Amino acid sequence: MTTDARAITDAMTTSRLVLVALFLTTACRPAAAGPRAVAVPPAVAATVQLTRIASGLSKPVALTYVPGDASGRLVVVEQTGTVRVIRDAAVDPKARPLLDLSTEISKSAGSRGSEQGLLGIAFHPRFAENGRFFVNFTDRKGETHVREFFVPTSRTALENAVAENRGDVWVIDQPYSNHNGGHLAFGPDGLLYVGLGDGGSGGDPQNNGQNPAAKLGKMWALGVDGPAGAEPTARMVALGLRNPWRYAFDRATGDLWIADVGQNKFEEVHVLPAAAVTAAAPTNFGWNDMEGLNCFRAPTCDQRKLTPPVVEYDHDDGCSITGGYVYRGTRVPALVGRYLYADFCTAMIRSLAWNGPGKDVSDVWDWRAALDPEERLANLSSFGEDAAGELYLLSLNGDVYRFDPR
Repeated sequence: MTTDARAITDAMTTSRLVLVALFLTTACRPAAAGPRAVAVPPAVAATVQLTRIASGLSKPVALTYVPGDASGRLVVVEQTGTVRVIRDAAVDPKARPLLDLSTEISKSAGSRGSEQGLLGIAFHPRFAENGRFFVNFTDRKGETHVREFFVPTSRTALENAVAENRGDVWVIDQPYSNHNGGHLAFGPDGLLYVGLGDGGSGGDPQNNGQNPAAKLGKMWALGVDGPAGAEPTARMVALGLRNPWRYAFDRATGDLWIADVGQNKFEEVHVLPAAAVTAAAPTNFGWNDMEGLNCFRAPTCDQRKLTPPVVEYDHDDGCSITGGYVYRGTRVPALVGRYLYADFCTAMIRSLAWNGPGKDVSDVWDWRAALDPEERLANLSSFGEDAAGELYLLSLNGDVYRFDPR
């Protein structure tokens, strides 16, 4: 090769490298957050209200229904270690809790700012037949436990029986006290979905989010219907999560919605379409290479194998997202098909409409002024759903609200 030819070849190689670098830089510049939230249209706002149905609870963090139970009972998880039954829109303070783990959970549970304690519950889809349910909690050492319990399924037993401990399904070491995840949900496939945070501290110092060999920073699907005492099967559904604080399946489509708490700048919402939920290869949501739609660890990053959130919001609007549900009830027609979420710090409540993979979301509506004009809501810790698909909102201050027609 002549000197001139070598120089031309070197120049072409350099040009290719520059083009690649420019592509990666362009792909990873801070992206637009998508449609900005606007106030819910007045005509829509006039049809919806929040009704407080329970109060006086001890730091409620999860609410669900009992499959196969026609009585309308709801079950609420208190971070301080107990599971209580709500019936006829009331909690009997003298009634024995369905479950009491107050002596086993982390000592910090219930203290201001703690992310530890009793955090989640999921009833087996065939609970009416088998009496099985599962909880997620952190113990005195800070480790995460997914544990199975059993109760008789008769109408009176749920309020009076002491749940029988069937043992741990999973135990996961937590290197720090924060980012424990904690939610549990059964999917349409009958598997138990367990969302785990990255292990805590800040910035994911152990790189758990992007390490496929680590359990932390992932969404897992566990098969819990094997022989008694057998290890559950476990399939990684997604990686690159920082702290999934509430996720839910759309009961009409099977899509999985995940709200992931951000670091210093952005909160985000992911949607995993039903086909991707059951795919053999896990979806990578990007943490800690990315925070929301933006590179995190470096000014530029390669996004080509990452799945971005469908929406993000910055810390001018809030600081810790609380994920909700796609509303599939009948009492509030204005909410049907819309995903609702909130922020723990600012008590904002928003909804959006998802238009499918690869398409922008629309109608990102802010409901705070309409639902809480006197700004009394605070510390919104979770949403809940009943058997009919009606939607509930929990405050860590001890209240449970239901979305109702006005």
